[in-house]
Amino acid sequence: MAEYAESLKKLIEEFKKLPGIGPKSAQRLAFHILEVSSEEVKSLAAAMLTAKKNIRHCSVCFNLTDKDPCEICSDRSRENSVIGVVEEPKDLIAIERTGGFRGMYHVLGGAISPLDGLGPENLRIKELLKRITPKIAEVVLALNPSTEGEATALYLHKLLKPLGVKITRIAYGLPVGADMDYADPMTLTRALEGRREVHV
Repeated sequence: MAEYAESLKKLIEEFKKLPGIGPKSAQRLAFHILEVSSEEVKSLAAAMLTAKKNIRHCSVCFNLTDKDPCEICSDRSRENSVIGVVEEPKDLIAIERTGGFRGMYHVLGGAISPLDGLGPENLRIKELLKRITPKIAEVVLALNPSTEGEATALYLHKLLKPLGVKITRIAYGLPVGADMDYADPMTLTRALEGRREVHV
């Protein structure tokens, strides 16, 4: 039975390592690479290497950026007394697309998920607490409406409440179990507008 050439097999295997890419998708991507010009392949490889070299976490909010602090943290027109707490950089981008939030951000780097081996110590919670100074009037918990997001919100509320800061949560304009980066801008805007104070 005929098999793929060794270098093609290796390419397929590398694509299979990407999240959400199964054997069929990996095969399609590999064949696509073979069909495009060498210049396009070089351009793709260069873009990946450049991103890997230049992209890092902002030292303030931990968003992905190529300059430190990031553009949002450097923007003096933003409301610096409000911090929106999100799980991942993709959630920050989803909220920014709505244009409905003009505060600052804090990217936790995930949510509490014991099944995945993620506890509070694996998230940037200590860094968030350090940012809560008297000038911070509100912390918006903009976490995904999942079991992990809820657990993280409750944990953060317990830590933030004694600091005397107003704690709000984005409203449930988002379906339970959904990721924010898949939500449309109107849904996210309504969720932000309908945020409420957390009471436990």
